[in-house]
Amino acid sequence: MATILDIANLAGVSKTTVSRVLNYDPTLSVSDKTRKRIFEAVEELDYTKKNKIPMEKGKVVIIQWLKEQDEIEDTYYLSIRMSAEKRISELGYDIVRLYKDSDNEFPKDVIGIISIGECSPTQRRKLIKVTSNVVFVNMSLLSNKYDSVVVDFDQAIADVISFFIKNGHRKIGYIGGIDAGKSVGGRVPSVDPRLRAFKKYLNQAHLYAEKYVFQDDFDVDSGYRQMKEAIKLFPDDLPTAFFTGNDLLAVGALRALQEQDIKIPEQVSLVGFNDSSVAKYVYPKLSTVKVYTDIMGSSSVDLLIDKIESNRKIAKKIIVATKLKLRGSTQGSIKQSRG
Repeated sequence: MATILDIANLAGVSKTTVSRVLNYDPTLSVSDKTRKRIFEAVEELDYTKKNKIPMEKGKVVIIQWLKEQDEIEDTYYLSIRMSAEKRISELGYDIVRLYKDSDNEFPKDVIGIISIGECSPTQRRKLIKVTSNVVFVNMSLLSNKYDSVVVDFDQAIADVISFFIKNGHRKIGYIGGIDAGKSVGGRVPSVDPRLRAFKKYLNQAHLYAEKYVFQDDFDVDSGYRQMKEAIKLFPDDLPTAFFTGNDLLAVGALRALQEQDIKIPEQVSLVGFNDSSVAKYVYPKLSTVKVYTDIMGSSSVDLLIDKIESNRKIAKKIIVATKLKLRGSTQGSIKQSRG
């Protein structure tokens, strides 16, 4: 694990700035450029391999279905993009980076596209018009005959619910988000696969309670607002455990709990999702589901190159496993009066 000093040296900022950025300090005034440099430094320090010298082989487009500024807030997608770029460079292909809000057109000599995040059918058709060599990351399109790389959400949530139940929790809450990309083009947002699995496994245990489910955006402020609402609605009946749809939501939820002097994890245990860079730097350190974004990014490139070189017509889907990482936000006992 990289230290705060390592990150500060690579990003060219002070240790204090790094610490406050990684903890999403709302009082910190720092440019988006500096914040992005810090998060990219964290991701870069996680890599152990060195890039090979690239050779001219053609252009691979990476399109991120977020605005460039939003990528700073969601290091999950940042990490996937960086690992994909690393693998493309290792294989000797040129990289063209596009974002949802990019004005740049696709170059004419594109040999393949890595699409990261949710996109609408209209956006998908636009990609396919450029080239049939497209891999969709974090979006399962096998039924549409397109290559995909996705997370095993079902097993991930099963592990979280099993852990909570084994540790005596019976009131389990959910703090999540609604992916804006799913409502693009007039589509009704589908149920988040994390929430779907959450309902499934709690229903199997006869513990699911709709009143403990909250959804808003996927950022820190949303996690803060949702937990504040939960505390207000259930002052004497707050769940003893919460699962959050990503680590940013968990960071906001932690802040709301701490403001109300609710002890973590003695009174409320919290598990995030992604194991993003911030999970190890907040206090208490965040228990979370580790998503292997480096494997997702590199696998998407390998899948793309396989399709190009073999002229494969049959679609493939890669499902990447996860791992529950237990840290400070889930240690300790459950307060009996609230159990």
